[in-house]
Amino acid sequence: MPQSSSAGLENLPQLARRDILRGASASLLLAVTPFGFAAPAASVVAVRVWPAQAYTRVTIESTVPLTFKQFSLKDPERLVVDLEGIDINNELQSLASKVGGDDPYIQQLRAARNKPGTVRLVLDLKTEIKPQIFTLNPVGEYKHRLVIDLYPASQNDPLLAFLDDQTSDIKPAPPAPVAPTKPEENKDGTVDRSKMKVDRLITIVLDPGHGGEDPGAVGPGGNHEKTVVLAIAKKLKALLENEPNMRVVLTRDGDFFVPLGVRVKKARAVQADLFVSIHADAFTRPDANGSSVFMLSEKGASSTAARWLAQTQNDADLIGGVKIDVKDKALAHTLMDLTQTATNNDSMKLAKSMLGEIGNINRLHKQNIEQAGFAVLKAPDIPSILVETAFISNPQEEQKLIDEAYQHKMAGALHKGIKRYFAKNPPLAKTRMAQS
Repeated sequence: MPQSSSAGLENLPQLARRDILRGASASLLLAVTPFGFAAPAASVVAVRVWPAQAYTRVTIESTVPLTFKQFSLKDPERLVVDLEGIDINNELQSLASKVGGDDPYIQQLRAARNKPGTVRLVLDLKTEIKPQIFTLNPVGEYKHRLVIDLYPASQNDPLLAFLDDQTSDIKPAPPAPVAPTKPEENKDGTVDRSKMKVDRLITIVLDPGHGGEDPGAVGPGGNHEKTVVLAIAKKLKALLENEPNMRVVLTRDGDFFVPLGVRVKKARAVQADLFVSIHADAFTRPDANGSSVFMLSEKGASSTAARWLAQTQNDADLIGGVKIDVKDKALAHTLMDLTQTATNNDSMKLAKSMLGEIGNINRLHKQNIEQAGFAVLKAPDIPSILVETAFISNPQEEQKLIDEAYQHKMAGALHKGIKRYFAKNPPLAKTRMAQS
């Protein structure tokens, strides 16, 4: 056992003894292992709480992996998590103050020493929950993380109900199988929508990138991509919902993380007519600037920058933190293998409409549509594009992105692009999706 007196340090290696005696960082404090070598002691360096209607996430970040035990208690509902091989510190004690009164699932959270080397977390709950607790390896700026996800035992939101069973097939209710009246075209090939009979709502899914543990790109001024794209998505949603025949679904409406595969599943669950993912990315050079529109490519990226951007977006699950099991991997493999020829043709038309409109309010980074293997664009039956509204890594464009006037302009351009697409490509009647 480690000795608390200075005499006990004689058994430690010379360098370790010197560091302890010099008062080195707490994260470097050492303990003797059964093999006689020194091993780093666990230390919690950050704690975060992400409340949302979909689920609440508690994240505990530490210098080394944490081991844990969990159990639930009834009357009242509580979740108990014992963190082993660690002592209470200021970060863990601060957890209580991070739970707000508006948290949908946590009434209060307490952290205290249960016994030597064990810290007990007690989560007093507002309702019955289905917890998922897992660990994540270091990635990006994060060290080891222990994640506590609190999902409602009974999901009230039908769009989120499939989260109760990640492996179940999606069985959305089909829309009325009535095709819209064939529209009359103008001489320029456009359609006068005022003369078009609306037989069903057009469903558009807007996907604000990142969220929660995954901030996305961070600008030189410290602004987060996840924040500005959610603001733009909400403004675009308001514009689209003013149209008489459009409904809009957001993949996230708050600051919480949604796995890439779930974003795609949400779009399919509502039988979306369009999927628009909104981003404000960064590049290795701070002078990179302009807006871009991307569509899926299974055959390689259209440029080095497109390949780099796709990789950073596809890493979102690693950064945001998702529990991946064998079945989820099978789902990801299936998504990768889907053929999308017809859908990609429509995606190209949508991308062209978008590119033409956003070019009116910002310089285009590329004059042509870019292509890359974005995982979030892999719905096999939904025209899907990804819009880079600007480069948040560019100091001047970062200021644009946090400006509400620019956010309104970008939302307006995207709104016009979507209307322009449907004017030339009116939606057909949906057929019942295969169910098994």
